[in-house]
Amino acid sequence: MARYKVDITGINTSELEVLDKSTTDKLFQRYHEGDVKAKEELINGNLRLVLSTLQRFSNSKYNMDDLFQVGVIGLIKAIENFDTSLNLRLSTYAVPLIMGEVKRYIRDNTQVRVSRSIKDLAYKIIRFQDEYLSMNGTLPSNEEIAKYFNISEYEISYALDSLKDAMSIFEPIYNDGGDTIYLSDQIADTKDLASDKDMLISLRKALQKIKTREKEILISRFIVGKTQMEIADSLGISQAQVSRIEKNAIENVRKLIK
Repeated sequence: MARYKVDITGINTSELEVLDKSTTDKLFQRYHEGDVKAKEELINGNLRLVLSTLQRFSNSKYNMDDLFQVGVIGLIKAIENFDTSLNLRLSTYAVPLIMGEVKRYIRDNTQVRVSRSIKDLAYKIIRFQDEYLSMNGTLPSNEEIAKYFNISEYEISYALDSLKDAMSIFEPIYNDGGDTIYLSDQIADTKDLASDKDMLISLRKALQKIKTREKEILISRFIVGKTQMEIADSLGISQAQVSRIEKNAIENVRKLIK
């Protein structure tokens, strides 16, 4: 079992207290009577619950100390809202709240920053898909979703993509004990290097001939890797304007390199 141990800085997890049901019930009674110390004892007596919930993230890239603090917030919310009149164990009620807080933290701290409004739209689309599937036995088409929310099909794709985790091109995808293969190795096109160099030279010349703002947006989008919304925020214009400028820029570059 030692290999599943979650290490938290400054805490000897093996010495954490574990409350039995009888003690938990008594502490909740004291807490509901206004005893603040009882709440503290409930929190300290259920920290192992947070640790067990974090086991699935023990081999992840996230800092376990940070996840532990976030998980404790979920535990506190569970204790504050737990209904002792229900025939339910605290752990059964608390684990989803702890996991929810941790997942929310991870979602909001990914490398690619996406505006809250875009993410909210994505969740609304997913909820609509679930309700539509429940009523009709099939998922709605993008056209139906676009009509329902009065948005374009591009905005549907953009919103749903905002919920995906970013992957570095230097992400290792295979290692047999020898040389590691990275994602960049898989997406690189090495079929015709001479042709690629000619295209690169033509592309650089074309970028020097298009408008400055078009060039800035293309570099931000396809070299820096910014989203249209991030570019819009930095330039003080709308996402629709960025999209239009980007489209025109691509068309102008295409004409110049023909």
